[in-house]
Amino acid sequence: MIKIDHLVKTYGTNYAVDDISFEIKRGEVVGFLGPNGAGKSTVMNIITGYLSSTSGTVTIDGIDVLENPLATKKMVGYLPEQPPLYLELTVEEYLNFTYELKGCTFNREKHLREICDIVKITDVYKRVIRNLSKGYRQRVGIAQALVGNPEIIIFDEPTIGLDPKQIIEIRNLIRTLGRDHTVILSTHILQEVQACCDRIIIINKGRIVADELTENISRAVGANRRFNVKICGPQREVLAMLKSKPGIVYAEALTTRDGDANVYMIESDVGIDIRKSLFYTLAEKNWPLVGLESLGMNLEDIFITIVDKSSEVRGRRDVKKKKAPGKATIETEVAEAMLEKTAKTKPSEIAGKSPGEKK
Repeated sequence: MIKIDHLVKTYGTNYAVDDISFEIKRGEVVGFLGPNGAGKSTVMNIITGYLSSTSGTVTIDGIDVLENPLATKKMVGYLPEQPPLYLELTVEEYLNFTYELKGCTFNREKHLREICDIVKITDVYKRVIRNLSKGYRQRVGIAQALVGNPEIIIFDEPTIGLDPKQIIEIRNLIRTLGRDHTVILSTHILQEVQACCDRIIIINKGRIVADELTENISRAVGANRRFNVKICGPQREVLAMLKSKPGIVYAEALTTRDGDANVYMIESDVGIDIRKSLFYTLAEKNWPLVGLESLGMNLEDIFITIVDKSSEVRGRRDVKKKKAPGKATIETEVAEAMLEKTAKTKPSEIAGKSPGEKK
């Protein structure tokens, strides 16, 4: 559906986009992830035809964006980071204006009513946009992107500035839209793309540094290798035992609970279920195990590690390190695997895959 081939965008001597290539298949929901200034919005603007590229090509359904911009724009609905709203208009007036601007041929009343039902703005249809909350304004912005029923919908930071309830609602809406549209979600929040997307592409310093199916990341996240354990016993001795126990690669004392109980965070080695072995060791030492909690992987650390290591590879060390030396290793392993996999993949092979497909 979308093919980007050796795309470059420069401003003077600065590379906003530095020779990237990837494809997105029809019906795919793709998360475009990266730190601020990574080049996400620039790529989105080039796809929509708002910006021209310095070199390289972008085609939508086989049509070059630069050679036939009107044809490609008809296939794209776009919600920029700041929704393009006319605050003095009512929602009804604004959507009717958008309908005419896009030259739609659908039955106007039925089409706009369906869009309002999808994004849940029917109850504010007659209200002035200026008087709407941030969440409702965001929904109106999404509604304008849906006018004309485009095959591709692009969201640039759609949940920025929203409260937790509004964020959940927008994420649910994106998942709903993904059933009938090709969706690109540009954000710097890893949890957001994991919740909504089939595939994650991470960009840093204008280059793609990771491209992976969300299910593969979720599978790694679901591996029970990290636990919080609450143990009654002398903290120094318990911690020493945990650090020296075979199969445990990291142990850290966290807090004291319930008087004589201490909480420790432990991480086991790859392929090892440490729970039974730990139970028997504690029983032998007469240290009661009074709590065991499985912890998920820190997705934020995966993202930071990928960005940090990709910057080091390019000789740029301006990204601050978050993980302390010797800290737990799961995120680093996943990040390094994603970096290595992407580095070994030729640009022509970086193509969109439906959920379940393997590279």
